[in-house]
This record gives sequence, structure tokens and C-alpha cells, in this order.
Amino acid sequence: MSEYISHTPVLLKESVDYLVTDPDGIYVDATLGGGGHSMAILENLSGSGRLYGLDQDADAHRAAAKAIGDDDRFYPISGNFGHLKTLLHPDLHGSVTGILYDLGVSTHQIKEPERGFSFQKEGPLDMRMSDLTGLTAHQVVNNYSYEKLRDIIFHYGEERFSREIAREIIDKRPIETTTELRDAISSVVYGRHAVKSIARVFQGIRIEVNRELDVLKETLNQAIELICVGGRIVAISYHSLEDRIVKNYFKSGNETGNIRKDFYGNRLRPLKPLTKTIVTPGAEEIEANPASRSAKLRAAEKIGEHK
Repeated sequence: MSEYISHTPVLLKESVDYLVTDPDGIYVDATLGGGGHSMAILENLSGSGRLYGLDQDADAHRAAAKAIGDDDRFYPISGNFGHLKTLLHPDLHGSVTGILYDLGVSTHQIKEPERGFSFQKEGPLDMRMSDLTGLTAHQVVNNYSYEKLRDIIFHYGEERFSREIAREIIDKRPIETTTELRDAISSVVYGRHAVKSIARVFQGIRIEVNRELDVLKETLNQAIELICVGGRIVAISYHSLEDRIVKNYFKSGNETGNIRKDFYGNRLRPLKPLTKTIVTPGAEEIEANPASRSAKLRAAEKIGEHK
């Protein structure tokens, strides 16, 4: 078992400031990681406050337990945040004061070659955020049809050379490692744009393997039910696909972004956005932690249905 590579919590002060409104409240860190955000949340809770820390990665739970130590206000839970309602006891439903999401892949996952997330070091084509997930990047790369591979690279990776890259991947099959996949991509897109294209393709495949966008929609639907009126959801995203989903849910309570109305014309909007524009890291944070550069924070508060 390798040592956990710590993840510097992004937008730490901003996220906790938006999240913690009641020091006696019940909070959920839905993306526990190494526990960085959780420790800051606990520092802002009273002795009767509670924090539930979710993560599907066993390495993250071990690191968080070491960082947080013996704190009887903290309750670790193993599982994917797409099953939030199932993982949290029914007594908590409708009583949660705040839920935090720090989306995307962790530093530990990226820097562990055997996880297969990085194209900078050779590793197996895995990309699973948890060994509970069945699908691997190897299956996506080697078994998917041209059309499906092209669409994943275009829609999830937002890569304009998706057709050419998909054809090249299929021509190079079988592809066994991250470096073989990187080389297939760089034979199509080269020069100064190559690294960005490689990163986009890896992102697209990772999203497919982990069903990231579907799971995000599922968990936001559940989060709206779980929090109390006045409770808050704070989400930090790292690419436009995630941010668009969060923006739509915070605006309308659904993935379309369209505010629905009941029979009488009343607007059915369960959340009120608290961030009129996205919150991003300042220059000082970006200099200290370059990985934070693409982070976007949004926050919303539950207001009930008719507003």
C-alpha cells in the first residue's frame, strides 16, 4: 500500500464560509479525499455539530482518518456520492445543514501510476476512482465502437479532433498502457497543442469509466431532498461540463436549467443561488497550488418549492 499523496484543498476558506451557517448543524463532505476540507469544517463546528465524510476510495479514508484523528463529531462513510440518500441514515433526510462537493479526480489518484489517470507516467488503463466500479479505461479504449469512442472524446473530452483520434486508437488496438494511449493521441495532434488534447481525451475516458456526469446529476437530485430549508449545497468543479450541471441545478433544481411551474403558474424552484458569478481562486492561491487554476465554486440555499 503506497503512501497517500495529499491533495491541497481548493478554495478552502470560501467553501467553508458558504457552507457552515450553523455550528450545531449536520454537514456532509461528499468528497472526503485526504480530509482537508473536512478538517476546516470541523474547526467551525461546535461540540454538538456533526460531519459525515463520504468517499469511495479506501486510500482516501485511511488518509483522512490519520489527518482528522479521533473526533467524535466525524463519521466516515464508504461509498459513491451518487448513493447519498442510501448512505445517509433516513433520520438525516431533510435535516442536513450543508453538503460540500469537491468534484473531479484527486491528486493522489492522478499521481499514482497504477491508477491509470495520468499520461505522464506509464500505468495500466484503469482510471477507476474506486475498485467498486466494474468498467475500466482498458475496456473503453479497446472494446468501444468507433462511433461511441468518438462521441466520448468529443462530448466528455471536448476535443475537436475526436474523429481522427478515435480512428487512430482503433487502428492501434490493442492498447495496454497509458503511455501507449498517449502516443496514439500525439500521433494525431502534435506540437504545442498536443498536451491539452491528450488531457482532454484522458478526461473524456475517465468521465465515461466513472459515469461522472450521470452520478453528479443523481447526487444533486438527492442533495436537494436531504438538506433542510435554509440548508446549503456548495460545489467546486474543474471543467465546464460539471460546472454547467451545477449551475443548472442551483438555478432551477433540475439538469435543464429551466424553472418549472405548477398548474397555477407558481415557479417550482427549490434552490436560490448564492453566487451570482462563479467564485475562482485568487492569484495567490493559484501560485501556491497551480492545480487550483481551473476551479469554479458555486453555492445555493434551499428555499422550498414555490418562489
